[in-house]
Amino acid sequence: MVKEIAEMLREHGALEIGDFVLASGARSSYYLDIKTAITDPALLRQIGEAFAEGFAFDVVAGVAVGAVPLAVATSLASGKPYAIIRKEQKDHGKSDLVIGDVKGKAVLLVEDVTTSGGSALFGVRVLRDAGARVVAVASVVDRESGASDAFAHEGVPLVPLTTASEMMNL
Repeated sequence: MVKEIAEMLREHGALEIGDFVLASGARSSYYLDIKTAITDPALLRQIGEAFAEGFAFDVVAGVAVGAVPLAVATSLASGKPYAIIRKEQKDHGKSDLVIGDVKGKAVLLVEDVTTSGGSALFGVRVLRDAGARVVAVASVVDRESGASDAFAHEGVPLVPLTTASEMMNL
C-alpha cells in the first residue's frame, strides 16, 4: 500500500520541482504539497485506512490545520475518535489547546510532511501535557531531514507511509 500511496501522491501533483523555502526555513529543490493532494477523497481515504490499519491507538490527533483532514480520515477508517491540537490558545471561549478527549489515552499523532519535526513535536508535547500517551507520529511523507532523530529523542517513533527519496525515485 505504501508504494500505492506514493504513486497516488505523484499522480496528484504532490511533488513539485523548483526552488522553495520550507516551514522550517530551509531551502529545497522540491516541495511536497500533500495538503492539496489530499483534497481528493480517494487519496485521503487511502491514507486514513493506512494509518488506521498500521497502529494500535485509542484516539487519533492532528495539529491544526494541515493534519486535521488526516485525523478525520483516520478516525472514520478506524471508528475511533479524533482530537485537534490548536497551534495557540484562544483568548476567548474555551482556551484548551486540545479539542477532544485524550487524557489517559493512547494517541496516534498524524502529520502530512515531516522535515525537522517541529509542528508534530509541538503536538507531542501538547498531547503529553494533556495527559495522553503518544504511541507514534504517523507521517504521510518524511523528507528524511532530521525528524526521525528528533522524535527518537522524545521516545516516540516516526512512521512514514513513504519518504521523499521514494517519491523522487518513482
